[in-house]
Amino acid sequence: MFSQSMDSARDVGGASGIVLIPMRFVWPYGGRSVFLSGSFTRWSELLPMSPVEGCPTVFQVVYSVPPGCHQYKFFVDREWRHDENQPYISGEYGIVNTVFLATDPNCIPVVTPEIASGNNMDVDNEAFRRTQVRLTDGTLSELLPRISDGDVQISRQRISEFLCMHTAYELLPESGKVVALDIELPVKQAFHVLHEQGIYVAPLWDFCKGQFVGVLSASDFILILRELGNHGSNMTEEELETHTISAWKEGKSYLNSQNNGRGTVFSRGFIHAGPYDNLNAIAMKILQKGVSIVPIVHSSSEDGSFPQLLHLTSLTGILKCICRYFRHCPSSLPILQLPICALPVGTWVPKIGEPNRRPLAMLRPSASLASALNLLVQARVSSIPIVDDNDSLLDIYCRSDITALAKDRAYTHINLDEMTVQQALQLGQDANSPYEFRSQRCQMCLRSDSLHKVMERLANPGVRRIVIVEAGSNRVEGIVSLGDIFKFFLG
Repeated sequence: MFSQSMDSARDVGGASGIVLIPMRFVWPYGGRSVFLSGSFTRWSELLPMSPVEGCPTVFQVVYSVPPGCHQYKFFVDREWRHDENQPYISGEYGIVNTVFLATDPNCIPVVTPEIASGNNMDVDNEAFRRTQVRLTDGTLSELLPRISDGDVQISRQRISEFLCMHTAYELLPESGKVVALDIELPVKQAFHVLHEQGIYVAPLWDFCKGQFVGVLSASDFILILRELGNHGSNMTEEELETHTISAWKEGKSYLNSQNNGRGTVFSRGFIHAGPYDNLNAIAMKILQKGVSIVPIVHSSSEDGSFPQLLHLTSLTGILKCICRYFRHCPSSLPILQLPICALPVGTWVPKIGEPNRRPLAMLRPSASLASALNLLVQARVSSIPIVDDNDSLLDIYCRSDITALAKDRAYTHINLDEMTVQQALQLGQDANSPYEFRSQRCQMCLRSDSLHKVMERLANPGVRRIVIVEAGSNRVEGIVSLGDIFKFFLG
């Protein structure tokens, strides 16, 4: 770890007039003898580090270095080490930590107690783990590590190369089930199936054509609920009992269509892939078509008859594959160690004075279910943070929560304008373990968490968005989605 010294803001080196900044380097992981070396000593000198008083496992040294980018590592008990919790890359001297020093004369850096103790922190109960600087007005601001455009492009290229070398076949589980629905199934019954099976999307099979023709998802249920809630609708609750998927498709053109953001609907064909299509092509298809899953379909005949549904591929599965591979060679992707706030990823709450920033969609628990459904469609997101009056995270409402309204035919006796989001969430929660259910749903991280940590969490099944919160208060600061990660890597 590192920080600038509190003792003096800067020194001037000799007649050359080079500005030197006193820096405190910290090794918080113990040892008998610890030394520091780096590019600022031309790797020719070992600087002895001393234990911090009261913290025998924490070693430190203050050394003045010029502004700019530097590399360094530690010589601990006659073994070269680097701090895995700080930004690092693979350099000429192996894996080394990196630091970027700004030249702002108004910065007097400090080391927080959390950094000095070397604690690993999490969102739920611990403080920030990050380097901060105190400005002359007394406010605290982050000193963020920097990375060059070249390193970003190298990381993107390596991700793309990896995805091009691997196929959907490698994502197929050894065993499992895939639920498909007959298009002649009543819509009401179809959503009961989705709810009972704990899924939010299923491919559609047309027996007459002998092929898969589309996908039924929670988004379709949103459209149906809005149709029923529309006083001018021609569809009654009784008709919904026998209204088939094919009838809904033909009458509304919703199942194989997509909203273009201007209220109009255009049709699209059945989006799928083969088992030997590479993961890069599948990920791009998901991003470009705006879908959440791509069915993997295989046919042994040349005319495509008798297709077999093998798997439903999503960005989650592809990201898990990326994390599993690069977990063993993190130095090949230096951007993985950067904090998420240092990268152009996700949607963030606009700060005061920031123009042209898209607002983050959030709702209060008392908001109507109708407003939540409208926001899911209009903002084209998979979930919405539910916050209190201080914008602290309480829960999230997801598209997949829509299927809970199929339980006990709840949709037949609710008013979308009168039911609150909180009431709607209670329909799908297990009363015996509400806390566990909520903690599993609300996946959170800090702005100081590394990109790698965020990716690992997004690679968990059922997680499509991570809410970035302020430590302690859980105030929502931003959101990072699966799509954001892949747009950053492949965009």
